Amino acid sequence: MRLYRLERTQVVPQTLEEVFAFFTDAGNLELITPEFLHFRMLTPLPIHMEPGALIEYRLQLFSIPFFWRTRIEIFEPGRRFSDIQLVGPYRRWHHLHEFSQVPDGTLMRDTIDYALPLGPLGTLAHMVFVRRTLEQIFDYRRDRIEQLLGYDRKGPP
Repeated sequence: MRLYRLERTQVVPQTLEEVFAFFTDAGNLELITPEFLHFRMLTPLPIHMEPGALIEYRLQLFSIPFFWRTRIEIFEPGRRFSDIQLVGPYRRWHHLHEFSQVPDGTLMRDTIDYALPLGPLGTLAHMVFVRRTLEQIFDYRRDRIEQLLGYDRKGPP
């Protein structure tokens, strides 16, 4: 199984408490997900974020619908949380969200470790469109966070 990693950092000029609260409100996922994914939350809101919490949603990519179920694996208030895919399009998906106070606001760090199914075909799909699509999704997310929570032009420290 070939494992891939996508990492992103972003400084948001808001307090750690405000930024962490925004990201632990699962209802905000829809606000930071590109429209082309046709994202729809299936789990009733609000979701109490804690280890073991399940979140289910439906999305669509290239006209193919996907059901996705994640479980909150780690939840450390004001510091970090992680979700892992239980059901979905990836063979493995682990998304770690980390937050720390910096002089200009809050530094957010996303680390996504993922693997694709289908062996060599999955590797080819990654080269042709998966990596680029994930980068596009996280570019959109960065831009929406800037719109919703503010923007620090200095970027990460």
